[in-house]
Amino acid sequence: MTSKSIGGGQKILVVDDEHMSDLMRSVLRRLETDGFRPLVVAPEGEHVTGDDYEAHALFAIEAERPSAVLLDVRFGEYDSDRFKGLSILKKIVDRDSSMPVLMFTQYAQGPYRDTAVAASLTASTSVDFIDKLASPEEVVLRLRRLIGSAPESIKIGSLFELDAENAAVYALSGGRRELIREIQGMKLEILNELASAMYRSEGELVPFSRLERFSEGENSRASLRVRIRELKVSLGRAVSREFGATELIINVRNRGYRLVPPTD
Repeated sequence: MTSKSIGGGQKILVVDDEHMSDLMRSVLRRLETDGFRPLVVAPEGEHVTGDDYEAHALFAIEAERPSAVLLDVRFGEYDSDRFKGLSILKKIVDRDSSMPVLMFTQYAQGPYRDTAVAASLTASTSVDFIDKLASPEEVVLRLRRLIGSAPESIKIGSLFELDAENAAVYALSGGRRELIREIQGMKLEILNELASAMYRSEGELVPFSRLERFSEGENSRASLRVRIRELKVSLGRAVSREFGATELIINVRNRGYRLVPPTD
């Protein structure tokens, strides 16, 4: 077997010769908790090399078609394997340039960072680098952004939480959640679009064309402005705040809207 499967959901191929370490076990557990299905590349043999991981990883990608790959940069203790993960990355991209790859590396900073980043700049794929000591939560967050998916629950700063699964928005205070009952229907759909974009990439703009379907009447742009204003008022009322034009939901002239997490 080239890989072993854990859990259910979107498949994440994990290619790391330290997959049995405490650090990687915690990452695998977090992936499972968040609904992913880790597929761990685990070549068998007495003397497993970076070449073995490369061959097994490429086979697993063809056989399993994962949603993303979590790939270590370094394999083994020899200088020849220091950047073996970048060789694997290049072959992944050559075969499928649309495959999202998160590089798990100790070279996110330091003298070898430029070498690592340069490899990603030549790749026409979605590639990101994360420090190997990053928390499991950060690993899952970065993977979600690469894949373009959002979790069922998204926090908007420290004041609000959107629960897409239950179609609800909550105000947060003192560790408690209070349902904002007046945010329903189209207002909820608009907030969901904005929050999902913010989650994928902080500051991401949602164009008018994606939001106007939640408006009514002949002048969809004007109707959208009204709904955005009502949404901001509802959110502000729930936390005893009044959000101005440059707070929370910002209109980017002639382009769309952007959700900005509010400060306390």
